[in-house]
Amino acid sequence: MWHTYYAPDSVAEALDLLAQHSNARLIAGGTDLILEIERGVRTPETLIDVSRIPGLGKIGGLGIRDQGSDASFPVPDPQAPIPHLTLGANVTHNQVVGTPDAVAHAFPLARACWLVGAPQIRNRGTVAGNCITASPANDTITPLWAMDATFTLASRDRGERTLTCAEFFRGVRKTALQPDEMLVRINVPALKPTERGTFLKLGLRQAQAISVVNVAVVLGAREWASGEFLIPSPQSPVTHARIALGSVAPTIVRAGEAEAYLAGKELTDEVIERAAELTAAAARPITDVRGSADYRRDMVRVLTARSLRQLRDGTEREGWPEEPVLLQGGRVSEYGSMGVLKSTPTLPHPHTITFTLNGKPIVLHNAHGKTLLRALREDAGLTGTKEGCAEGECGACTVWLDGVAVMSCLVPAERAEGCEVVTVEGLADLSPASPLLAGEGAGVRLHPLQQAFIDAAAVQCGYCTPGILMSAANLLEEFPQPTADQVKQALTGNLCRCTGYYKILEAIERATVR
Repeated sequence: MWHTYYAPDSVAEALDLLAQHSNARLIAGGTDLILEIERGVRTPETLIDVSRIPGLGKIGGLGIRDQGSDASFPVPDPQAPIPHLTLGANVTHNQVVGTPDAVAHAFPLARACWLVGAPQIRNRGTVAGNCITASPANDTITPLWAMDATFTLASRDRGERTLTCAEFFRGVRKTALQPDEMLVRINVPALKPTERGTFLKLGLRQAQAISVVNVAVVLGAREWASGEFLIPSPQSPVTHARIALGSVAPTIVRAGEAEAYLAGKELTDEVIERAAELTAAAARPITDVRGSADYRRDMVRVLTARSLRQLRDGTEREGWPEEPVLLQGGRVSEYGSMGVLKSTPTLPHPHTITFTLNGKPIVLHNAHGKTLLRALREDAGLTGTKEGCAEGECGACTVWLDGVAVMSCLVPAERAEGCEVVTVEGLADLSPASPLLAGEGAGVRLHPLQQAFIDAAAVQCGYCTPGILMSAANLLEEFPQPTADQVKQALTGNLCRCTGYYKILEAIERATVR
């Protein structure tokens, strides 16, 4: 699908490669780009994989740690700079979800990240990539716009420049990013002690769903009552409001009239309803297969009113998981969920890929330009990993990359260079206590979870089973005794077309009590 693959180990090298190659694309998570290449939307000759560059996978902050990560820091000096969270270009959605500072100080963004795709997608997909794709339905763009985030771009010849949301986003899937530029960081002003915010979306499913509409709201108030998250008084007048809407126009839009209306008013039910109506009037939706324009406009009204009521009552964080399921097995390196950092040359990648597969070293000679899924099946000869959709929607291709669950259909095969990959064929080897299968398959070792699937009759056609096993086994490494909700969270990226979910849940429950 691509001819040349580079893996630079610095931003400077990546920018130099961009300047040299006219038909090149940067890739980090690849959850959007690989799909676009598969569909022929993009046909790059060269991929420049920046996912191993040190520092780009970190979340930083100006004064955040100094003030504590429990969201109860004192009111700062008005003249002091506003604390920021800085997201490197490789920061994934799950990194935001799993970072206490991001949840405490940028809750609208954290909530949006939690609602993106499924755990396997959130482990690879980056916030920067979500923004670069620039679909008005992409979830993270809306809270970034409501929080007045900025984007820092870099090129070899022109240096850095920083743009506002309105400057960066130019239309449907259009940004101000030039061919020789790279988005190196996103700067997110932290919510002030006198602010709180949230994000709500409407999809056609509870998970793995594109937004029909989404809404991000940030409010400021003069009087606040002390509490875990500084709950505002319902009678406290609003000092300012920022309301952003997604999937209702070519780009994210701000509801300026509603924002102006809320300033100086108490959040009574009547005020909330009027503000919601004004917000709906700001939407310019279209009719498509996911909803009519009228439906979208009315859902904007509903979600806006719901957001305002939650912020008034201090309930916007209800339901947020205390221990979110990340499917990272508890073994993620300091560089986040993009995989363990290993140095690689910046020369074109050789036509061999060397990595550890199910605990044994392997060299693939003809996997260049393929996805990891195809390389595993066609070149490594391991057909347990299945292709169900090739779009990251079904989870049948789930494998572990450096201990992290990913959709192998959306990972370049070259990204496995120097890494550890585990497929369903190697699952049993991870458990020293694995029993030997009796009877006709005597001598075959099974992971306790595989045995539980047999005992609970959780396998029907079996096509989805390898991916479900990989997700569930990763969950049990992360949470040996998961709650029922955590099990369901772990499986949101795995579809069973035979509708055998009850038996699958029963099997996982059996495996936890062994």
